[in-house]
Amino acid sequence: MTVVKFYDEAADNLLKFAVILAKHNGKLIFCKHKKRDTLEFPGGKREQGEDIFTTAKRELYEETGALDYEITPICIYSVTGTESLDRAESFGAFYYAEVKAFESKLHSEIEKIIITDNLPDNWTYPDIQPKLFEEAKRRGFIHNIE
Repeated sequence: MTVVKFYDEAADNLLKFAVILAKHNGKLIFCKHKKRDTLEFPGGKREQGEDIFTTAKRELYEETGALDYEITPICIYSVTGTESLDRAESFGAFYYAEVKAFESKLHSEIEKIIITDNLPDNWTYPDIQPKLFEEAKRRGFIHNIE
C-alpha cells in the first residue's frame, strides 16, 4: 500500500523530487510522457548539486515549456510503499506555479501538455498525485476545481 504524508519542512538532503501543480489562465496543466498514455503533474528527480527549488523550476520548464511564471512552495511530501522506491520513505518538495507564457515547442520526453479544468481519469501515479492535489486544495492553492 502506498502512503503519502505531508510536512511543512524536512532536511534538504532528504528531498529527492520536485512536483509542481501548475495552472495557466485558471486551468490545470498536465504532462503526457511520450512513452505513456497517462497524465501527470510536471516534476522529476533532483540532479547532483542542484537545490530543490532549482529542480522545480527546471522540471517546470523542461516538461511544460513554461517561460514566464510565478512559483511558490506548497509543502513537503513523502511516499512510502511503492515498489519503485524500494518501499522506503522518499521525500519531495511540492510547488504551485501560475504560468503566464510557454515556449512554442517542448524539448523533453514530454509529448504534450494538456490544459484543462478537469482532473484526469488516467493519472500516471494514481496513488500519489490525487493526494497531492487534495493537499494543495486543503492548503488553499486550489479553489475552482473539484
